[in-house]
Amino acid sequence: MEAFAPVPPEWIEKATHAQNFCCPTCQGTSMEAQRVWINRRSPVYTEDYRKKWQEFYYCRCGTVWWAWSTERPPSEFANRDRIDLPE
Repeated sequence: MEAFAPVPPEWIEKATHAQNFCCPTCQGTSMEAQRVWINRRSPVYTEDYRKKWQEFYYCRCGTVWWAWSTERPPSEFANRDRIDLPE
């Protein structure tokens, strides 16, 4: 995937803003996307000075959608207990 390419791919031109961080047509998740591109050249700063990026997805159904990185649902791995390895 060209997720971190510096130049945006042509397919993002038809992107629709998804409100639920999934494909607005088939509800496919970002993990099911066939292509991904993250616009890291133009971050937006939030009120608390954190960065957010536009994430573009080319869905398996052919729909192109985008969402803000801050709209991403929490990861299932985020709340796991940390395992400390012995030194």
